[in-house]
Amino acid sequence: MLINVDFALFHWINELADHLAFLNGTMRFLAQYAPYLFGVALLMYWFTFKMPHRMMVLEAVITVCIGFIISWGLGHLFYRDRPFVGHSVIQLIHHDPNASFPSNHALGAFALAAILWLHHQKYRVLWVILAVLIAISRVWTGVHYPSDILAGALIGAGCAVGVHKFIRSRKFPGIFMQAAIILYEKWEQKLGLKPRSQTRTKMTESTSSVQIKSRR
Repeated sequence: MLINVDFALFHWINELADHLAFLNGTMRFLAQYAPYLFGVALLMYWFTFKMPHRMMVLEAVITVCIGFIISWGLGHLFYRDRPFVGHSVIQLIHHDPNASFPSNHALGAFALAAILWLHHQKYRVLWVILAVLIAISRVWTGVHYPSDILAGALIGAGCAVGVHKFIRSRKFPGIFMQAAIILYEKWEQKLGLKPRSQTRTKMTESTSSVQIKSRR
């Protein structure tokens, strides 16, 4: 029953590529390139040279890595062909016929949108909207079923909330992350990549991850 609903919903969204063809270019961009906007955003936050922002970026990287490991495991345990492998679909972008479940694009987008939301960053609502559009575009372009998207989104958002709470509820992970960032910053300064005015000489408990909140 659920499989039939999933299949019917896939075709309803995918066939919009025929009925609303003027949106296909936008959907191709969202499906293929929009996820990189999250990467650009993280780089911009990293190079503000602010510890709260760098803590957030490191948290995001950890979250996505955990999410992709879970996705890899599920993809092998519950292998599912892409829609275009066994059905006639409107396929707007090229994709290898590998595992469809869960969607890594949805996972990554929702994981990063959730991290930005949890850190109360400016424009966080727009990042969530972008994640939703990316998810829809993957079905629209014919490379994922809606259940692939839903699973990826839940895994991504769930990992984000879990990692965020774990880091905030324990002192050691935050201290370890700060220590790693400070070591990186020493290397960064030697290469002249970080302004002297941004130098951090020590790590104090008052800036631990338990108490840090990312600034807007």
